[in-house]
Amino acid sequence: MFPSHRPRRLRTTPAMRRLVSETTVRPRQLVLPMFVKEGASAPTEIQSMPGVFQHTRESLREAAAAAVEAGVGGIMLFGVPAERDAVGSGATDPDGILNAALRDLRHDLGDSTVLMSDCCLDEFTDHGHCGVLTPEGAVDNDATLEVYGEMAVAQAEAGAHVVGPSGMMDGQIGFIRAALDEAGHTDTGVLAYSAKYASALYGPFRDAVESQLKGDRKTYQQDPANAREALREVALDLAEGADMVMVKPALPYLDVLKAVAEVSDVPVAAYQISGEYAMVEAASRNGWIDRERTVLELLTSIRRAGADIVLTYWAVEAAGWLDRE
Repeated sequence: MFPSHRPRRLRTTPAMRRLVSETTVRPRQLVLPMFVKEGASAPTEIQSMPGVFQHTRESLREAAAAAVEAGVGGIMLFGVPAERDAVGSGATDPDGILNAALRDLRHDLGDSTVLMSDCCLDEFTDHGHCGVLTPEGAVDNDATLEVYGEMAVAQAEAGAHVVGPSGMMDGQIGFIRAALDEAGHTDTGVLAYSAKYASALYGPFRDAVESQLKGDRKTYQQDPANAREALREVALDLAEGADMVMVKPALPYLDVLKAVAEVSDVPVAAYQISGEYAMVEAASRNGWIDRERTVLELLTSIRRAGADIVLTYWAVEAAGWLDRE
């Protein structure tokens, strides 16, 4: 008689479960998105993202240093300008809030973390779109690429190790790579937002950056119904020189993330976005779920699907929880 097969034998104790765990989440794999607001006199909590702040330049420096001390792998920085215009001039201004804050952080942190910057115009335009517009009001893909190239170079010169073009313009990775190389920033990496979907879950982020958007971005962000299209976008970005590729949002697109991870020969990131964060915070504050367990389970699911890197607003807190394990 054959001995019985009892999978539960490998679940009997915490030590046993830890020994045979197939997927790990470590602080070094987490990237913290942060917001810095021009002219702010004090950090302000974002109402729809409790626990996340619009920082002053000084409070940003303190919070970033604490994140590095906690062991997170990187920081993704977004700027909130005091003034906006049709072409997003503040994005390419060396003294604009995003570039100034990048210089602050590079001065303070050096190479102790990976400093990433959002290379997109939506925070800086008075219409809220990710690019410049034609007279008819459509996003002008090729004119936007010119601005993205200038923006990437400005961010590299301000100290970004990696620029993150998130606008989903055709050809943006190749154009930015060429602009960086021509300006001598051959070591600056490009994190391609390759599969960025037109999700309903971006609302709290738009509060965070005080977006001026009216309408939607469905003409350039991906249709949530399409998965194969994401693989095409990834292939194009890889051919254009992307150093990393990303799927955004994370949780509703774990199938896409898995498919991307199976074909990508560069690191794959996933962005656990503001709406994902807000839903968990709201449910946990109502006592409906265990917050810590839920956050760690979600992070594990993203890693299990194939993400090498996870952008998450819980990065610092999760790092502390993970270090207890």
